[in-house]
Amino acid sequence: MLSRNDGETQAIAVDFTDRSSESAEDLQSLRLPVSAMVEKGKSRKDEVVTREYTINLHKRLHGCTFKKMAPKAVKEIRKFAQNAMGTSDVRLDVKLNKHIWSRGVRNVPTRIRLRIARKRNDDEDAKEELYSYVTAAEVPAEGFSNLGTKVIEEED
Repeated sequence: MLSRNDGETQAIAVDFTDRSSESAEDLQSLRLPVSAMVEKGKSRKDEVVTREYTINLHKRLHGCTFKKMAPKAVKEIRKFAQNAMGTSDVRLDVKLNKHIWSRGVRNVPTRIRLRIARKRNDDEDAKEELYSYVTAAEVPAEGFSNLGTKVIEEED
């Protein structure tokens, strides 16, 4: 650090280390392991749940080649379901696929209402214990306005 006194420049040494505190080894012994700091609880991603979402396909497909629109829409729905439900295994309903392709490869619906259910995998040798099943949900006559994400209560 430099300071000026009456036109003369002096060099002043500044020591930033604080030697009065405990040594680094003492501080390391005070640290708790991560498992002790965070309580292990049941993750929200492990629950079986069904939710309804409205997804805007138009913004996800903007700039996409016309002849790749419907396949890209299917991929974007898969990607959305993976992020929303936290499962890599996503299965699409046949009727949802038909709805996406109903107007051809180019003219994909602008918005779509999805019902995504996170379910337990019955297969014992499956990679994941949960999978997501995506179906098309009904849109009210008023349209998509003021439709938020809804949690659907299932009767078993």
